[in-house]
Amino acid sequence: MTGPVPDDDQAGGRGRGLTVLGEDECRALLARHSLGRLGFVSGEGWPVILPVNYVFDEPSIVVRTGAGTKLSDIPLTMVAFEVDAADPAGAWGWSVLAQGPAFDITDSLDDHSESLRHLPVDPRAPGDKPHWLRISARRLSGRRFGEVPAGS
Repeated sequence: MTGPVPDDDQAGGRGRGLTVLGEDECRALLARHSLGRLGFVSGEGWPVILPVNYVFDEPSIVVRTGAGTKLSDIPLTMVAFEVDAADPAGAWGWSVLAQGPAFDITDSLDDHSESLRHLPVDPRAPGDKPHWLRISARRLSGRRFGEVPAGS
């Protein structure tokens, strides 16, 4: 569904016209970018949001990680993944949210997991990242406001 939708600011007369993005545009934005935020609930029950480098291979979002919170808390849970861009002055912005289950595919022997492990995921954070996680983007949604420059 694409078109203007009301939001709290718009209802109060301050809005800039929020547009819901269609799934095709959400997929295109996921494919065009390589840095996003991974949201999940930690083993202690706290919400966590961490930046990650990724590759989108529909419907999979693939990240590499080392030992730690992501590897211990994410596999076999439902997660959220977000990618966005915005004008620092607030004149425009967009975001895409993907939701779905996450899997550790590091040692998976199926053909699909093996092919995903050959994707050019390039983690920028320091340290060894030998583990592969796959998020199945079962739900996609996105929004934008303002005049977004081409390529953003």
